[in-house]
Amino acid sequence: MAWFAGLWTMKNRHPILLLLALCVLLSPQGAGAQHGPACAKWCPPNSVCVSGTACRCKLGFSPPDKLITSPTGTCDDIDECAAPLKVSCGKFADCENTEGSYYCTCSPGYELESGGKNFSNESENTCRDVNECISGQNPCHRSAHCINKPGGHRCQCRRGWRPIPGSPDGPDSTECEDVDECSSGQHQCHNSTVCSNTLGSYKCRCRPGWEPAPGSPNGPKSTVCREIPLPTWTRPAGVHSQSLSHFLDKVQNLSRDFKPVKAQNIIQGVLQAVDEFLETPGDVKTLPGSQQHCVATHLLLDLEGVLRVLSQAMPEGSATFNYSAGSELSLDVQEQREGHVTLSQNKAEMQLSWDLAQEPGNRGPSVVGLMSLPGMGRLLAEAPLVLEPEQEMANEINKGSLQVASLVLLSDVISAFLSNTDTWNLSSPVTFTFSHLQVTTSPRHQVLCVFWDHDQSGCGHWATTGCRTMGTKDTSTTCSCSHLSSFAVLMAHYPTQEEDLALTVITYVGLSLSLLCLLLAALTFLLCKAIQNTSTSLHLHLSICLFLAHLLFLTAIDRTEPKVLCAITAGALHYLYLASFTWMLLEGLHLFLTARNLTVVNYSSRSRVQGKVLLPVGYGVPAVIVAISVASRPHLYMTTSRCWLHTEKGFVWAFLGPICTIFSVNFVLFMMTLLIVKRKITSISSDVSNLQNTRMLTFKATAQLFILGCTWCLGVLQVGPAAQIMAYLFTIINILQGIFIFLVYCLLSQQVWEQYRKWIKGNRKSRGESESYTLSGKSMSDTSKCSTAN
Repeated sequence: MAWFAGLWTMKNRHPILLLLALCVLLSPQGAGAQHGPACAKWCPPNSVCVSGTACRCKLGFSPPDKLITSPTGTCDDIDECAAPLKVSCGKFADCENTEGSYYCTCSPGYELESGGKNFSNESENTCRDVNECISGQNPCHRSAHCINKPGGHRCQCRRGWRPIPGSPDGPDSTECEDVDECSSGQHQCHNSTVCSNTLGSYKCRCRPGWEPAPGSPNGPKSTVCREIPLPTWTRPAGVHSQSLSHFLDKVQNLSRDFKPVKAQNIIQGVLQAVDEFLETPGDVKTLPGSQQHCVATHLLLDLEGVLRVLSQAMPEGSATFNYSAGSELSLDVQEQREGHVTLSQNKAEMQLSWDLAQEPGNRGPSVVGLMSLPGMGRLLAEAPLVLEPEQEMANEINKGSLQVASLVLLSDVISAFLSNTDTWNLSSPVTFTFSHLQVTTSPRHQVLCVFWDHDQSGCGHWATTGCRTMGTKDTSTTCSCSHLSSFAVLMAHYPTQEEDLALTVITYVGLSLSLLCLLLAALTFLLCKAIQNTSTSLHLHLSICLFLAHLLFLTAIDRTEPKVLCAITAGALHYLYLASFTWMLLEGLHLFLTARNLTVVNYSSRSRVQGKVLLPVGYGVPAVIVAISVASRPHLYMTTSRCWLHTEKGFVWAFLGPICTIFSVNFVLFMMTLLIVKRKITSISSDVSNLQNTRMLTFKATAQLFILGCTWCLGVLQVGPAAQIMAYLFTIINILQGIFIFLVYCLLSQQVWEQYRKWIKGNRKSRGESESYTLSGKSMSDTSKCSTAN
């Protein structure tokens, strides 16, 4: 471009020279013919030949408007970025000179919107600020905060931090350290609180044994606290005892002048008093059992509340208190922590997560406490046990519908508490391991993990809700509970087998008769070709499943060894009984549809289609349920006394759930069928509705209740005082199911009787022909003999 500027200058001064220059440039020996025959061979670098005696500098080099006629001449680069030809690149941009040219680029800290690197002039300038502090590009040290500014950034220590002495203080090299506001006195905590330093800040928490004052701000730097008052000890309503009154006065006096600094002394005094009272309860032992249970309930609740407050005033760390009668307290007081904590005692151990101990909103130390009270068992003797409904129903099934004869307290009574008072529904379970005397389990003994459940009246009872027995060895039992309270291990004794001999005899005799009837019914439906249709197909599969289930029940339900074979037996029983109930459901549905249509179903091609659908449903649905159960909890396919589903984790409902649903649905279908049939009978000829037919229809309708499994609902009612009566009713009525199937579908069926008559006649005819053949042969032989004699 420089030589154009030279041409313009010549135009203003010497127009003739301009014309001559243009002619030279346009001639074949011009700029593009440097190596022509008439061109000078001594042109300097960055120039072009004009003629045989002259050269001209290229654009961007000087001199731009003079010819070089001497070999000593040179072409020098023109700096377009410097005065006087300084090119303007616009705001936030810089001009960069190159040999023979130049380019514009954004200043450091800026970039083109297009993402490009260079541009030519101000009109193409789109430079904008670059935010060096955005994610992934933060150039500052991790201890510093990046602050963006036009064209750059700076690194500044965060609030609560300061530059490390001696560290560089540049934009990208500032390093910071935490300011300890507590030790430096820069905090603003109230004098009722303790300053606790945190990274970049601090927090104010109540002193041990103190709590936030009502109405005070609950911010990290504005908390105001007060001393925690100790709970008062309460007397059970209606209980009169001098020993109890003396004990309550003693512990109340210990708590009267409570100061956090005296927490440890008060704990020792209270536990000493409790230990002595439980060792020698005095006239409390003469109280009725129910009142002793009330005393124990109040004592456990009050002691737990007092110890929770006192332990929060204890210094951080672990502490153990032991007393002569065996009472023991283990504490662990720590700042908010993660992980698990384990408290071990002589006869008990507890494991839980620290997260459970931390009360939301409370920034003070967390407390975990475990207390063993061997003497508490004296007050809780003969206390009742209340099983959760699911476990009670399952126990009735597994234990043969027998009630608990007696309860034995195997372990010490323990109480667990946390600084967090919301412990009824914990986010993770707590594990307890009890040591106790050696026990031998048997089909009539059951080890239970229980807790003391207090009611609104101020008394209580043993309960199992939320607790399950993980395992029992000879001298230890492991429990898992979803809440905290007072816990123990009980041994439940059930009546011996001889006490239930009558029910056992009824079961074995009745099931044996039912097996015979089911076998005859199955053979009838299988061999009588003339009566085979959808109905008889349903009857056949129901009979086969019930036959196999009852047979396996009689022969293997009590064979708990080897365990693998017992688990297989339990799974097979689960499947066979579920398959039986599935076929009962199909029976009920078919009966309802037949009554609704009031026509005889065409059993040709349609029956074959229905048969293809019935088989996958009848055998496939139970298989899916059992497969899911086996995959989820295979170890629960056995109990200590029977090869059946365990009650743990509600596993037995993998059987109870489907059968309760099926017999409920079948009962509804049965009632709807009765209404349809009743309307039909009243609308047809009175000849059909004679007394004999009505009685027969009534009997068959009643029998359908047994066949459809509706009477199995009696098994659900085997709870409470009437459990023994319901057990007899359940056993007697349900062993009749196979008998009713044979009676209703075979003996009372005219079609089946006709087939029976044909069989009988066929057998007689075959026997008669055989006898006739024998007699005929004998006569011929005699005649021959006679002929020979003659």
